[in-house]
Amino acid sequence: MTVEPLHATPAIFPRRDILGTSVAVIGRDEAMDLLRGSIAERCFTKLTFLNAHNANVAVGDAAFRAALQDFLVLADGVGVDIASRMLYGEPFPDNLNGTDFVPAFLRQEPRALRVGLIGARRRNAQAAARRLAEIAPQHDFLFLHDGYFGPEDEPAILEAIAAARPDVLLVAMGVPRQELWIARNITSRHCTVPMAVGALLDFLSGAVPRAPAWMRRLRLEWLFRLGLEPRRLWRRYVVGNPLFLARVALQKFGRNGRS
Repeated sequence: MTVEPLHATPAIFPRRDILGTSVAVIGRDEAMDLLRGSIAERCFTKLTFLNAHNANVAVGDAAFRAALQDFLVLADGVGVDIASRMLYGEPFPDNLNGTDFVPAFLRQEPRALRVGLIGARRRNAQAAARRLAEIAPQHDFLFLHDGYFGPEDEPAILEAIAAARPDVLLVAMGVPRQELWIARNITSRHCTVPMAVGALLDFLSGAVPRAPAWMRRLRLEWLFRLGLEPRRLWRRYVVGNPLFLARVALQKFGRNGRS
């Protein structure tokens, strides 16, 4: 299978097709350098993360799949690594899950940035802003709005974002809403790097606990989350993970896997 260049960012990186979504073949340090360059040069760069669940959603949602073409998509989790081994003979350079990558990027970025937060419940997002200020005190963290709003609220919210003009905008609305919302509403007028970050604000606030470090090292955080919320997540993991691998197998043997 061929590896194609990724043109959505200032630098060009190879990418790998995982069930119709192009994922950047990029290491952790390179990804951080790329984002630093985007912010310094005010180069509008939309960022998201692909794991097995997101890939399954993209298979069934053409609008989501199309939106992802304009994002820098980073590899998240053991599922996409297994897919990469099956399809390309090797894993991605690093596991770049947003829950770890985004705080690490902010912690290591020495320049003072303005970081906007939108999404999650209000109390969780505000608590996440306080936690981020502890982790990376060199930045200014601004809570903009929770994730519970309708179309009638969007003009005022978008004006508030444009007025703040953050360097980084963390959008935590869940998949695929967050990516579709960014794609439909956020431009360089609003921020430089919008990031679709899923449950990050819930994790940072402490509302949702992280798996123990040993489970994260073994890449079993999905199992921990399943144990916490079996009713909500059983379909995502118990059904979704085997379905994802079956679709990857179809892709490997010449079908597109989108069934």
